[in-house]
Order: sequence, then structure tokens, then C-alpha cells
Amino acid sequence: MKVIYLLVPLACLVAAIIAGFWGAKIGNSATHRITITGVGLSFVLSVVVLFDVLDGHSFNGSIYTWGTSGGVSFEVGFLIDHLSAVMMAVVTFVSLMVHIYTIGYMRDDPGYTRFFCYIALFTFAMLMLVMANNFLQLFFGWEAVGLVSYLLIGFWFKRESAVAANLKAFLVNRVGDLGFILGIAAVMYLFGTLDYSAVFSAASEKQNAVVTGVLGYEWSWITLICLLLFVGAMGKSAQVPLHVWLPDSMEGPTPISALIHAATMVTAGIFLVARMSPLFELSTTASSVILVIGGLTALSMALVGLVQNDIKRVVAYSTLSQLGYMTVALGASAYSVAIFHLATHAFFKALLFLAAGSVIIALHHEQDMRRMGGLRRYMPITYITSVIGSLALAGIPPFSGFFSKDAIIEAVHHSNIPGAGLAYAAVLMGVVVTAFYSFRLIFMVFHGEPRMDKQARSHLKESPWVVTVPLVLLAIPSLLSGGFLVESVLGGHFLGDAVAQGPSAGEGDHLTAVGLMTHGFLAAPLWLALGGVFLAWIFYVRVPSLPGNVSQRLSLIYRILHRKYGFDQFYQWLFASGGVRLGEWLWKRADIALIDGFAVNGTANMVGWFSRVLKRLQTGYVYHYAFVMIIGVVVFLSWGLWS
Repeated sequence: MKVIYLLVPLACLVAAIIAGFWGAKIGNSATHRITITGVGLSFVLSVVVLFDVLDGHSFNGSIYTWGTSGGVSFEVGFLIDHLSAVMMAVVTFVSLMVHIYTIGYMRDDPGYTRFFCYIALFTFAMLMLVMANNFLQLFFGWEAVGLVSYLLIGFWFKRESAVAANLKAFLVNRVGDLGFILGIAAVMYLFGTLDYSAVFSAASEKQNAVVTGVLGYEWSWITLICLLLFVGAMGKSAQVPLHVWLPDSMEGPTPISALIHAATMVTAGIFLVARMSPLFELSTTASSVILVIGGLTALSMALVGLVQNDIKRVVAYSTLSQLGYMTVALGASAYSVAIFHLATHAFFKALLFLAAGSVIIALHHEQDMRRMGGLRRYMPITYITSVIGSLALAGIPPFSGFFSKDAIIEAVHHSNIPGAGLAYAAVLMGVVVTAFYSFRLIFMVFHGEPRMDKQARSHLKESPWVVTVPLVLLAIPSLLSGGFLVESVLGGHFLGDAVAQGPSAGEGDHLTAVGLMTHGFLAAPLWLALGGVFLAWIFYVRVPSLPGNVSQRLSLIYRILHRKYGFDQFYQWLFASGGVRLGEWLWKRADIALIDGFAVNGTANMVGWFSRVLKRLQTGYVYHYAFVMIIGVVVFLSWGLWS
């Protein structure tokens, strides 16, 4: 099996290398065939690995030693268990769908082969991250994902907005990565190793170890490590306040929006906390922080999604909100439930992004929902799959999102961690908001009268099969995966021993799919979701003038949400403009006044002044020099007589 483990990431890497170095020579068709074959092989082998793990086989070992320093080995190795096997299958499946979809979406783009190189390389980096058995490999996979995402977000580098977006993503993620690498350094200092199994086995022994801060306060080492690692997770998984890069990443082509937002980069932070669950279970403080931040992200970002008119940005803010739900589950110690929602979310969110791309293709890259409408009669496949994705996102049974989202709400409801009450209120209110903006998109884009111009309407038609086939294939797990997996998740068998076992999210007959659906009709979340759908129908179908009237009456709230709470403006003022102001102050005070004025020019001025003083002593008159000599003789004689 070790050969199969190696082939899973290397198939993507080889495909990326061929596409990158020889794509222009072999042509577009050969390039996408090679990369799709590579990623398809990775998917098939990932499924083989998943079934092998389900049969009770796991692997934890080194592939080769990268270096040794001070008795510590730095290795490249794999940890194949339930968690990594599930992630491998989800990542490769979504990536395969995105690769196929890209054939149609990027067909006329001059960077066609370069794009296939990037997405195959992105898949390789993500696989190395989720398969790692040590912090060193985790770090390199983590940074590689960030680097390739920078290239993909700024793929259309001639657009100023794309360049600004990829720079913003890169800088915000560096903030998170600073905490991440400090956390790894703390792990190395405390445990003397970077191997997962060695760290986890020794964690309980170090639970009471403390470090004294600069102000004299004592911190638990485990809490400090968990908080630092979570800062890294906040950057990658776009949690408040490090969320600002994710909506702007929409400047990249739609396929990469689906890849980044569905199953890969943004879920890396969720995977990280789940993988480190043996450490997080030892720190209530860290779990409480995670719970509160996740709840705030889930609700606040869902509210911003209400006022977005760009079809891709609506789905982007939906991703932010759903990442908040996953984070809440992590904080409540429901690690299996968080990964369960990660998996179901990967399917329906990739579906929604690719469906949005299908609409954008049909409307010649129009993204404003106010210029759409009535598309269901022209694009039936895109419409049906979009409705399936929206029903899953809204949490309507029997669609997959219902099971995973309901399990999260149940888990946080039963949590006793400080902050659980706030998080529970946030995720409960988020249900109605999520359903509302999900069907706001459906009604604005596919229902009502067409609002596009006549020329665009005359060319409307369903997207080609390379676009619609991935939509159909993603719609199937968006419908079925939740009910298929829920019993094993709530029964504690989904991830086995790969994560620390927190409290169960269900009880008794609620553990089955039928039991959970039956229970759902008696619980608040389902009725809140149905209420959100009904409100969207009232606002955007029954009384279309209502949204405008409400936004005028609630103009202050609307402006706050439209400005996204002012995070971007605040960061621009504090860090960007603040950096410029600090630079100007240092230039004037340090460069001009201190270095140029005092050190350089001051030295020259002092030499000049001293020279002018000496120049006055050089008169050229002999009697002046004789007078000086006489004075000198008198001084020396006086000094000699005195001594």
C-alpha cells in the first residue's frame, strides 16, 4: 500500500510538471487529458485507500529523512487513518470535477495550460498537507497551498483587482502563518519532536507545564500551542477577523473559486484543529475561543451575504458562514461532526460555485444578479442542480446539509464550554439567514422576468456537457451523502480513533437518518430554515418591491452590512495607510533628521566649523607665530616649575 500512498500525491505533481513545462508544446487537449488523468488516478487510489482504512488498516511511517539536527529528525512521512482517508477522497473528487469543468469554462483563455498546471499543483499540495504525519511536512504543504492560491487568485494578472486580491490573500495569510509557525516552534521546544504520534502520546504528561510571560503571567504550554495553531487555522479558514481575503479571492476564475472554497484551502484550518484534537481537548480556554470565534463568523458573515448582488460573492460569504459552523463544532469537541460538515459542504458548495460559473458563461461573464432572472427556462440542468445545492446549504431534509448542520447545532446545544450559549444563539440565527440568502440567489437568478438585455437573452442556452456533467455528479452526493454518513458520524465510527472523541451530537433513535429527520420536524432549526425560504419567496417573488423598501427603512444596518462591518477600511487605515504614515515619520525623523542631518551632514558641518576655527590661527604674520611660541615656552616653563 505504500506505493499507492506515494502515487496519490505524485500523480498530481507529475501532471502539474508536464502541464507547466510542456503544456504550450503539447497543446490544450493533451494538457487537460494528462492533468485530468493524473487527478482521476489520485481519486481512484484515494477511494482504494479509504476502503482499505475502513477495513481496519492504517499506516503511520516515514518515507525518507529530510535532515537531522541536534538529534531531531525532520522527515517526510504519511499518516493514513480515517481522517486523512476521508480528506483525500473529498479533495481528489472535488478537484477532479473542477478539472473537467475547467475544459468548458477556460476554453478560450490564453492561459489554459498554465491554469491546469496550477490546479493540479494545488491538489498535490493539499494532499501532502492532509497526509502528513509530522509538523514539518504539514508546514510545507500549508505554505505550498498558500503559494499556489496566490497564483490562482491573481491568474488574470492584467487586472488590477486580481493583483490586489492575491496580494491581500497572501498578506492576511502571512498573519495567520506567523502564529502557525510559532505554534510549531512551541511544539518543538516543549516536546522535542515534530512527529504527531510522539507529541500526542506525551501531551497529557505536559498538560500542567507552564511558561511565564514577559509581564509575569503564567500560561499553560498546551493552551499557548493550541491558540497559536488556531491563529494559523483562522488565516487559512478565514475566521473573523482574518476573513477579509476570502471574498476578494472571487477575482480568480470560477473553477478555482470552487476549489479554494469547497474542499481544499479553506478547509485546511478545520482539518488542522481536528488533527490536533488530542491537544485541543486538554485546553478548555482554547476550545472556548474557537467556539466564540466560530459563532461570530457563522452569523456575521451570513448577514453580509444578504446584501451582496454579485452571484459569486453571495456563495463566497456563504462559505465564510459555513466555515464558522465547522469551527463551532470543533470548539464543542464534535470533531467528527465538523469533518462531516466539511465533507457535505465540499459537495454542495462546489456545486453552487460551478453552477454560478455556468450562469456566468451563459451571460457572457455577467455576475450581477440584478441583471439576471428567468434563467430556469433556458438552463434547466443548471437550475435543478442549483436548487439541490441551495436546499443542502439551507439544511432542508433529506439533503446532505441538513444532517451535518443539525448535528452541529445539537452538539453546541449540549456543550458546557464557556461561550457555548453565544455560539448556539449565533448558529441558530444563522439557519434562517442562510436559507434566506440561498433562495434569494435562486429567485433572483432563475425566477421572475429576465432582466438582462435583449442581445444577451437571444444567446441564452444551457452550458456544454463538460460544465453540466460535473454539476450532476456533485448534485448526487449533495443529496445523498448526509443520510448515508450520519449514522456512523453520530455513532462515533466515522473517523474512528483519528480524532479525540467528544460528546455525541445525538441520542437514541436520533442516530439514524430517519430518526434525525423525524426529530428535525420537532426542532427549531428546520422550521427556521423553512421560514427563511418562505421569507425569500415573499421578498423576491411575491412582493419584489419589498427589498428596496426594507433597505431604505433600515438604511444604517444596510450600510454597515454593505461595508462588511468596515473591516477592509479599518485595515486599510491601520495597516496600509498606517504603514505609509509610519514610513513617512521614520523617513523624516530617522533618515533626514538623524542619519542625514546629524550623522552624515552633522559630521561634515563639525569638520567645517573646526576648520574655520583653525583657519583663523593661520594668519601668515611672523610676529603672530613668534608670540605663540613665546606663550608656549612660558606655559611649559610654568608647568615645569609647578611640578
